[in-house]
Amino acid sequence: MPDNRHVSVRIAAGDAILDGDLTVPDGARGTVIFAHGSGSSRLSPRNRYVAQVLQEAGLATLLMDLLTPTEERVDARSAALRFDIGFLSRRLVQATRWVLQQEQTRQLPVGYFGASTGAAAALVAAAELPGFISAVVSRGGRPDLAGQALRMVVAPTLLIVGGNDLQVLELNRSAMQLLRGPKELVVVPGASHLFEEPGALEKVAQLARDWFVRYLDRSRDDVEAA
Repeated sequence: MPDNRHVSVRIAAGDAILDGDLTVPDGARGTVIFAHGSGSSRLSPRNRYVAQVLQEAGLATLLMDLLTPTEERVDARSAALRFDIGFLSRRLVQATRWVLQQEQTRQLPVGYFGASTGAAAALVAAAELPGFISAVVSRGGRPDLAGQALRMVVAPTLLIVGGNDLQVLELNRSAMQLLRGPKELVVVPGASHLFEEPGALEKVAQLARDWFVRYLDRSRDDVEAA
């Protein structure tokens, strides 16, 4: 297992300051930025587990809150901000630009791991930054909420959906038809929306790891060969 450097970070995003946890393994091969879903945070056990698996594969990770504490309290009452995909994607773009300016990550290819509504934000951000985002993974995501931005996503995109999450599965199948780049939909049999069943989250983490290693390594090779 690589040695990891963990640091708590604060990221300026317009008038807001967002909290994050950046982990950079020695010899990191890429950076994965997490965009959490509805009502979640950077402390989500599910995302932190996936992040650990990615770190063990030599990938840097940024777990961050897309909302400030004040915004979280507003959203807890109204649930409005978690579905404001434009707002969340702008925050994600700003965090991406921050990552690309940091000494330890600025030379690394970048990927997004999005969950639930965070997956839509990740896809919209990937459409806005086509030259900078090398791969996207969605866990139980709502890519349909990305709307017409799906047609502008060229980054290789993996959609992971639980076999028992029937409505979200149909939404992912429809959204996948609009993606332009390399794409794949993987259904985890017997899994629900949160992948709480035994072995389900482990399967998600393995699929995400393999996708990111495949495409971030390829992007890194392209840069080094240029």
